[in-house]
Amino acid sequence: MSSAARRLIAAVVALCCTVVLGIAAWLEPSPTGIGTHMQLHAPPCGWIAIADMPCPTCGMTTAFAHAADGHLIKSFLAQPLGCILAISTAMAWLVSIHVIITGSCLGHALSRLWSARTAWALGAAVVFAWAYKIASYKGWI
Repeated sequence: MSSAARRLIAAVVALCCTVVLGIAAWLEPSPTGIGTHMQLHAPPCGWIAIADMPCPTCGMTTAFAHAADGHLIKSFLAQPLGCILAISTAMAWLVSIHVIITGSCLGHALSRLWSARTAWALGAAVVFAWAYKIASYKGWI
């Protein structure tokens, strides 16, 4: 892949990360750990309304908002996977800026970290974070 193509892809990644992190920084995190997404005019969580149980992504927006404000512990407590994804988004932004400036192959090198093992670990993280969110929502922890 040419340096220009790497830079273009990195620019798209940087733009997407900037938008996500910028919106997260603009939002006011919900003190309940869920519902921050409603500031974006999204509906309340249907899972909570129907089953009184949070969905697998409940708390993600709140976690991103806390992380964007630099409150990583609050972010982790709102939604552990959301905190990890927010940090990963910030790291992707940094790598993409590096690639834009230098034309480096770093972004491509990092993409090789994705494997079946990584996918299974991500799946396990989703299940763990969801179980944690259910337990915290129900007041078990």
